[in-house]
Amino acid sequence: MRETLESISWAEEILVVDSFSTDGTLDLCKQYGARIVQHEYINSARQKNWAAPQCRYEWVLQIDTDETVSSALRAEIEHAVDTARPEEEAFRMPRRNHVLGHWLKYGGIYPDYQTRLFRRDRGHWVEREVHAHIVVPGKVGTLTEDLIHHGMPYLTKQLGNLDRYTRYEADELKKTGKLFRARDILLRPLLIFLHRYLWLQGFRDGWRGFILCAHTGIYEFFCRAKLWELEELGLEKSPR
Repeated sequence: MRETLESISWAEEILVVDSFSTDGTLDLCKQYGARIVQHEYINSARQKNWAAPQCRYEWVLQIDTDETVSSALRAEIEHAVDTARPEEEAFRMPRRNHVLGHWLKYGGIYPDYQTRLFRRDRGHWVEREVHAHIVVPGKVGTLTEDLIHHGMPYLTKQLGNLDRYTRYEADELKKTGKLFRARDILLRPLLIFLHRYLWLQGFRDGWRGFILCAHTGIYEFFCRAKLWELEELGLEKSPR
């Protein structure tokens, strides 16, 4: 997280949304002059939609704790904000995903455009249990410099995320009325892996590419397995 804070230390304001953490997170944030607000975490979309209006300035850059902004992206962001036309209400940027210490280019993982820079009063996150995205009523411009994402530094971290995110995804599937189907657990994970690994050339990223493509298939398998669990056990939400 220190690298994230360091990379945005130039911002007029750093707003940290904390869900009552008890580790050293808040002390670290205070070292960078961050303004801290606390709010109970329900899901990512609700947390961010609650947080955005707390920002003091018109333009907001949303960044996660495993992401960093390069000096080149900083310059492009500042230029975009200074020269944005009235109809431009947000900007998307390519994201460079690092897996086990290396940037992966294939398997459909790049450029991985993310809308992260937006006018505070115009953007909001779509209500989803996981992987919500920002929408605005106006135009979305495109930046060229990469946001750096260290989403899979170790497999141990990723396996922990796998359980949490597939739980959220299964809850989202149930909430939107999706029903379990056998082919979704028997065929869909394999087809997703093959599509990413062969058609989108994930094999060109070596073993990291294989691991990532396999992970996408496994992710889909557990999403559908947990949807089956919800139906089989008559649950409203996935157990923790």
